[in-house]
Amino acid sequence: MSGAPQAHGLFRQNAVVGVGEVAVSNNAGVTLSTYALGSCIAVVAYDRVAQAGGLIHIMLPDSSLSPDKAERQPAMFADTGLPLMFRNLLGLKAERSRLRIFVAGGASVISGSDMFKIGERNIVAVKKVINALALPVVKADIGGVNNRTVHLNIETGAVALKTAAGTSKFSLA
Repeated sequence: MSGAPQAHGLFRQNAVVGVGEVAVSNNAGVTLSTYALGSCIAVVAYDRVAQAGGLIHIMLPDSSLSPDKAERQPAMFADTGLPLMFRNLLGLKAERSRLRIFVAGGASVISGSDMFKIGERNIVAVKKVINALALPVVKADIGGVNNRTVHLNIETGAVALKTAAGTSKFSLA
């Protein structure tokens, strides 16, 4: 037997990140999760050295669409939410140079013609912010027509991506 179980293994917590919300953590017992991404985008960031990660569920590309809403709920928008998440991660001793990024979502899930093309616009906006910050996207699952669910294990940096086709797992560590 390898010894006593670690306390964080006994008391795992799942923190659900809703639409327009962001969460960061350096608690090894936490898994950050977001569900049913359609046209919305999830951005996951992880620093293996700091053992800190974050997840944001972005609904819209640009805060100029609703400045009042952006002030109350900045994570709803790519241009205000992503900088917020990265600032919060730096507060947990993560370093920009060590962050590894995964992006999921941006589907076109409305049947028929999606004249607003929110999924596509979200993808463009997220890429613009991440490129401006010179952060490495190591994996992406974007576009298409299927919903996605994403989980990030803070202890290991493991990501689980669930789609209609099944679950894929990989590591950002």
